Amino acid sequence: MWHFRFWDVQDVAVFLSITLYMCHLAGAISINSSQRNLIRSVQEDVFFSVDVTCSGVPTIQWSFMSGEGSRSIGTWQPRVFTNITEDYSGRVETYENGSMGLLDLRLQDSGYYVVSVEDPAGNSQDVGFVLKVNEVLYEDLQYLSVTAIALMFVAGLLMLTMWLLHKACRRIKAWRRRKQMPENDATELQPL
Repeated sequence: MWHFRFWDVQDVAVFLSITLYMCHLAGAISINSSQRNLIRSVQEDVFFSVDVTCSGVPTIQWSFMSGEGSRSIGTWQPRVFTNITEDYSGRVETYENGSMGLLDLRLQDSGYYVVSVEDPAGNSQDVGFVLKVNEVLYEDLQYLSVTAIALMFVAGLLMLTMWLLHKACRRIKAWRRRKQMPENDATELQPL
C-alpha cells in the first residue's frame, strides 16, 4: 500500500529557505536597459544606458564585437578602479551604474557592444547593444553650399568686371569721337 506522508512545518521551512536562496542566486545580478538598438551619426556621442544591481561591488566590463573581431573597451568597479583600453582612451565615459558613454563616433564603431557584470561570488550576466553609425550627409550639403557661394561670388565679380569694361569702352569711344570732330573753326562771315 501507498503511504502518504504530509510535510511537517520543518520540512516546509527548509524547502522555502532553499527556494528563496536559489531565487536570490538567480537574481543576484540584474541589468536593466531601456534601449538596446541605437542609431547615431559620425562625430556624435552615444550613451549606453544600463542600471546594474547586484549584491556587493560588481565588476563591469564592456566589449566591442564586429565582423573584424572583438576587443575590450574597459573594465571597472564603481568607486574602486577604472581601466579603459588604449584604443578608447579619451573617448569613453564610465558611470557607477554600469552605463558607458562613447564620444566622437566613427564609422568603425558600428557593431555589437556587450556589458558583462560579475559579482564578488563569481556570478555573471551579459547584455548586448547594437550600434549603427551613419555617415553624415550634411557634409555633402555644406560642400555644395560653399561651392555655390564661391561660384556666385565669381559670377558677381565677372559681372562687375564686364560692367566696368563696358563703361570704359563707351568713354573711350566718346573720347575718340570728340577727337575726330573738327575743332571750332571760326568761319568768317562775308559782308553782303
